Amino acid sequence: MELYFKNLSKQKKQVMEKNGNNRKLRVCVATCNRADYSKLAPIMFGIKMEPEFFELDVVVLGSHLIDDYGNTYRMIEQDDFDINTRLHTIVRGEDEAAMVESVGLALVKLPDVLNRLKPDIMIVHGDRFDALALATSAALMNIRILHIEGGEVSGTIDDSIRHAITKLAHYHVCCTRSAEQHLISMCEDHDRILLAGCPSYDKLLSAKNKDYMSIIRMWLGDDVKSKDYIVALQHPVTTDIKHSIKMFELTLDALISFNKRTLVLFPNIDAGSKEMVRVMRKKGIEHHPNFRAVKHVPFDQFIQLVAHAGCMIGNSSCGVREVGAFGTPVINLGTRQIGRETGENVLHVRDADTQDKILQALHLQFGKQYPCSKIYGDGNAVPRILKFLKSIDLQEPLQKKFCFPPVKENISQDIDHILETLSALAVDLGGTNLRVAIVSMKGEIVKKYTQFNPKTYEERINLILQMCVEAAAEAVKLNCRILGVGISTGGRVNPREGIVLHSTKLIQEWNSVDLRTPLSDTLHLPVWVDNDGNCAALAERKFGQGKGLENFVTLITGTGIGGGIIHQHELIHGSSFCAAELGHLVVSLDGPDCSCGSHGCIEAYASGMALQREAKKLHDEDLLLVEGMSVPKDEAVSAVHLIQAAKLGNVKAQSILRTAGTALGLGVVNILHTINPSLVILSGVLASHYIHIVKDVIRQQALSSVQDVDVVVSDLVDPALLGAASMVLDYTTRRIC
Repeated sequence: MELYFKNLSKQKKQVMEKNGNNRKLRVCVATCNRADYSKLAPIMFGIKMEPEFFELDVVVLGSHLIDDYGNTYRMIEQDDFDINTRLHTIVRGEDEAAMVESVGLALVKLPDVLNRLKPDIMIVHGDRFDALALATSAALMNIRILHIEGGEVSGTIDDSIRHAITKLAHYHVCCTRSAEQHLISMCEDHDRILLAGCPSYDKLLSAKNKDYMSIIRMWLGDDVKSKDYIVALQHPVTTDIKHSIKMFELTLDALISFNKRTLVLFPNIDAGSKEMVRVMRKKGIEHHPNFRAVKHVPFDQFIQLVAHAGCMIGNSSCGVREVGAFGTPVINLGTRQIGRETGENVLHVRDADTQDKILQALHLQFGKQYPCSKIYGDGNAVPRILKFLKSIDLQEPLQKKFCFPPVKENISQDIDHILETLSALAVDLGGTNLRVAIVSMKGEIVKKYTQFNPKTYEERINLILQMCVEAAAEAVKLNCRILGVGISTGGRVNPREGIVLHSTKLIQEWNSVDLRTPLSDTLHLPVWVDNDGNCAALAERKFGQGKGLENFVTLITGTGIGGGIIHQHELIHGSSFCAAELGHLVVSLDGPDCSCGSHGCIEAYASGMALQREAKKLHDEDLLLVEGMSVPKDEAVSAVHLIQAAKLGNVKAQSILRTAGTALGLGVVNILHTINPSLVILSGVLASHYIHIVKDVIRQQALSSVQDVDVVVSDLVDPALLGAASMVLDYTTRRIC
């Protein structure tokens, strides 16, 4: 943000010259209800902070001005915004006819307001019937329209209204890549689409660490604890009002049976809301000891309440969008949000037609904690939107242009009018070093950070968090959008829970470690964790020689020996997350001891530790060094010295390497006979020294039916980091597609 404001004066001159007459851009923001204000307020604050660029006019209409819905215009005044115009546009009745009449009344009143204000651009949010009236009026009066959150898919009449506003709007700010693609498919002008993220996330992602217990006590009582209450917010479905009322009744019955303190917010003003309020009163919700029924909660306090709730239930878009930023469990009822992109914290109950279904969902979700999701934003939406507003050329023709197929690629713009690089934060926990990298979708390591891996858990986890926070901050400067965090670590890992179950001896104090939760809570990003061998296989599948192959195996040759198996394009984990421990295939019944407690394993012969052991034996017997070779006294003997000695003609060193390569080759033969992959990829620092020996062993020992299987050396420089990144990038790609 600091960098963004450094060039302010230069930008001001450019914008003034472009728009002519050194005139500020006059922006009208119209807000209709409490929900859209939570999205518009961050933009309004941003506009207000730059008076040298913008003039802000605020128009308030809709349910903001109705006492039964909390007179929420007051929160706009409390935020110190001057309300230029208040328009009473709601025709009471809360049925379909009243919604139509309300649109008509707004269309009657808005022309006078717009004639008086004469804005250069009108900002309209979302998919409400009030917003349709705003967009219609502005379009017919030749006022440019910037539509926030177009292109999304939900359910009910909202979809139709949202897409209608899209066709009226001149500029579009969308929150997700899917929404962006939908706008493109709707033939909107590519150059007028901004993928910014949701403006409310700018506030959400900095909100969770504030003092929240006083807010919880104020709304739910002094005896309520964090994560031990429910927030319920359910609206009528205007295309099936009777069913939505029945579903609300079942929801309240389930909540009564569940017997947890619950904050119930009144529904919005859509058709059917009056009947839903009657259901609340019929069941005595307003006087029930376990319930607190309220018309409105200020947004700052509401996000604290949902961030620390045991669960949120209902059919509000807030549940499937904003609440994901905190990892709070959500139960989404019915079809109102059926097309929304959601994080894994959302459990859908599409046919919420019985109390038992809803009650079962409550038992499944209540009290869980999910990874924080940033599907809808990364906290930097407002700077992008302000930059986008400044780029609008008022001299351009007002008439919209539609871009009919074919659709070109790389079509949206961000803060600098270039597509941000979709990227992952990759973490590699090795026995010696801890590495963090920003990795692009194409597998390019944009920036890498390396530190020594601390010996204790506390020091290690703090260093991981510190390095990831620094890398995430740097990513913004590098114009990289971080989609998530992938972690590669030694040992046995439960990738479903993000827990290191048992680590290798090289990484101390690293058993039963939950890596997902602290990183997700700190970075507000989804986090994936897996074994380093599996990550190497994932790296080959996405970026390396396994790309496009259905079945292949990767063997890592480094300090230890590991591996990963790709079968039918998917990574194999096994029933206890122990699949592909290829370093512990036994190739000799009387072989050397292995670190796993057994003996004769591949790792006991061919790992860097095994070679170091043999190098020390030779050195102790004065049989390692040959002419042209020396080992300084302060330098430990390692596998590197053994390899150097073999290259210089040391027969004993050559024999040790040949034995190691033969052991690895026998392991590969066993793999070929057991799994029958189409390719074996040797990865790691020792791979090139073993490849020819391994191929010789296959020719001598393997069945003829598998001797044609190719064995190659990986050409990836950092397979662990690339594999960690691929967990993030593959998941994101699947979500988008």
